[in-house]
Amino acid sequence: MYEVELKVRAEHDRLRPRLESMDAAPDGTVSQVDTYYDHPVREFAETDEALRIRRETDDSGERAKVTYKGPLVDAASKTREELETGVDDGDTMAGVLESVGFEPAATVEKRRERFRCGEYTVALDTVDGLGEFVEVETEAEAVESAREGAVELLERLGLDPADGIRTSYLGLLLDAA
Repeated sequence: MYEVELKVRAEHDRLRPRLESMDAAPDGTVSQVDTYYDHPVREFAETDEALRIRRETDDSGERAKVTYKGPLVDAASKTREELETGVDDGDTMAGVLESVGFEPAATVEKRRERFRCGEYTVALDTVDGLGEFVEVETEAEAVESAREGAVELLERLGLDPADGIRTSYLGLLLDAA
């Protein structure tokens, strides 16, 4: 399964009325703290991979997930293989990773407001140290048609897919440092 994602910088106040006019269904707001890990024997920056623990908090409490993201698979989006599973305790999972040689590399903190538009999630992200972005994403096996749908959705929101950013928030933060 692939995560097909398009991301652009965008002012959220401009997008909320457009989402409402498109009958996008609000799907909650969360705070996310993503801790990324370095592999003990290979450079994820060179292989374009990532391993993270995400701690997500909303009105119902905190959850944690561990996620592996494979290299980008096309030149037009942020599409990549993604493997993700919930964990009962993010701190214990961090201890497991560190015990076998993974080291925390960086942390990304953001507030994410989600909307559902058919099979797509539209996320209005406010990333500490970076600003406001919108992501349009879905999970799919057919990458090209899913990407085309994401492009159409961005255009309906009044955004230019040509402004797409393929760099992760982690990469953007590291570049800004």
